[in-house]
Amino acid sequence: MDDIIKLLPDSVANQIAAGEVIQRPASVIKELVENSIDAGATKVQIIIKDAGRTLIQVVDNGRGMSTTDARMAFERHATSKIRQATDLLQLHTMGFRGEALPSIAAVSEIDIRTMRRDDVSGTRLIISASKVESQTPEACVPGTNLMVKRLFFNLPARRKFLKKDTVEFGHIVREFERLALVNTGVEFTLTHNDVLIHQLGPGNLRQRIVQLFGKSLEHQFIPVDTETSLAKVSGFVCLPEHARRRNALQFFFVNGRYMRHPYFHKAVCKCYEELIPGDAQPNYFINFTVDPETIDVNIHPQKFEIKFENEQPIWQILTAAVKESLGRFDTNGALDFESVDVPEIPAYDPFAEVTPPTEDADPDYNPFDDGYRHRRSVSQDWEKLYRDFTTRPAENVEHVRGSSMNPGSASIGGKEITQESMRPETPALIVPDEPIKAPVFQLKGRYIVTPSKDGLMLIDQYRAHTLILYTRFLEKLEQGEVSSQRLLFPDTVSLDTTQNIVMSSIEEQLQSMGFDIGNLGNNAWSVNAVPSIIGDTGASMAIVNIISAVAEEMDDVENTQWQKIALSMARSAAVKYGAPLSETEIDTIVSDLFRLPAPTYTPDGHLVFTVIPTTDINRLF
Repeated sequence: MDDIIKLLPDSVANQIAAGEVIQRPASVIKELVENSIDAGATKVQIIIKDAGRTLIQVVDNGRGMSTTDARMAFERHATSKIRQATDLLQLHTMGFRGEALPSIAAVSEIDIRTMRRDDVSGTRLIISASKVESQTPEACVPGTNLMVKRLFFNLPARRKFLKKDTVEFGHIVREFERLALVNTGVEFTLTHNDVLIHQLGPGNLRQRIVQLFGKSLEHQFIPVDTETSLAKVSGFVCLPEHARRRNALQFFFVNGRYMRHPYFHKAVCKCYEELIPGDAQPNYFINFTVDPETIDVNIHPQKFEIKFENEQPIWQILTAAVKESLGRFDTNGALDFESVDVPEIPAYDPFAEVTPPTEDADPDYNPFDDGYRHRRSVSQDWEKLYRDFTTRPAENVEHVRGSSMNPGSASIGGKEITQESMRPETPALIVPDEPIKAPVFQLKGRYIVTPSKDGLMLIDQYRAHTLILYTRFLEKLEQGEVSSQRLLFPDTVSLDTTQNIVMSSIEEQLQSMGFDIGNLGNNAWSVNAVPSIIGDTGASMAIVNIISAVAEEMDDVENTQWQKIALSMARSAAVKYGAPLSETEIDTIVSDLFRLPAPTYTPDGHLVFTVIPTTDINRLF
């Protein structure tokens, strides 16, 4: 019988590796730009065509490569970053495995021009699906100019599963933001379909944040800076009042590398527990500087997940650093999310009559006389009793007459007083003529409380109203009955680059849903009319929520477009936590909620109401 285990050809092995390393055009940009940074580039230019399907070009002014190095760079596990296994414990570069370039070459066409600074001429190399087609001398500038054409041209299934250009370019922009934030000293340029998207000059982290996300963020952040023997933590966290309910800006970096770390994310959120609402998320840009030997970056194909040797101590350092920054800038008490029980303070009236305070002091009081209180209280009690008795009007006092009264009874003010009537009364059960309506009330500006046949029902007012509006709006969309409401004064919405890309892709859908919007240029939009179901309050916030909902999962927006937009609009128009509700409003929410076919959960899976069983209530007593 023949042997069945065979060694895979390099072309097949490269395609397998490409499935892990190169998932979409954004992955190509990440790998190429990181190579440019490792080559010492101070200027990186990224040129995109058709969201990376047609062309991805990265031009840098790095060290460049020799003719031999240019050819070897596309061989599997050929790298200049490490020489032996122990080098993995002391990584100072972004790349090190030697898989990115061969993986890219296996699923695209490569055209690379590169030259070292001291060389007279450079070299040009053309590769198609891992096959070298030509390598010739070329006159070029120092650095590297690498073009990736027709990505996944030889894998129709992979190319078919790429999303729409707007979605794929959204991923590219997010990857660009991560690379730009971690390499603040590098000049970056991003161009898509001959349109300049970003042009970032070198600077510090704060300047780079403003360049990427707008000047409005400049005064929303406070610095974090602490250094210990284990780690240095630096960067910025947002003031609590600027926390976001959706699409928060959250970035972790370690030794100049972007990472995702749920454990450290929880540490930051814990510092904001008493400062922001439960459904909000803080913005943060935090960089860790640690000994390379204490982390392992080789546990994920894209190097996003990193293992820390001193994870628990660094968690404590991070928590202390963030809390110190928040405390230094006196954020305690800056926010008031619970306004239901706040006492009402009357407005100042300069013409109101002022009543002077009265004094109730005893001039004979002597705190050092022990018998004073007893003498004073006894004498005062008898005097009051005697005075009340002698000055009582005659018509209100009737003498006891044995012939007309029961024994042991008296009459005062025309009312017979007996010994039986002097006993404490047992409250009688009042039975009204009509059935009593079940009591429904609002608790802490957040919950609606009402009895149920099984116990006590608690309804989350915001989630309940969101579900009601979502169902109502979705029905109107399906029936084509959405009407618009013109705004008295148009609202202006300023977006960042990623949000503007999504906005452009859903503009037509928003118009058909009752919005009247116009592009003002420079990532600004004018909102002239909104669907009547959400009213004219918070028009700009409704637009931002819709954009965030569509871009959150970065999925094909056509599949779940209506549901996402309907949910985001319902969230914008629903009654917020802390808003007081009248009895009529409470009754309307409860009745509308239980008319729905599925009132238990919101469309995104959050519980709307719960019932505390009577047995649990009895157990409390």
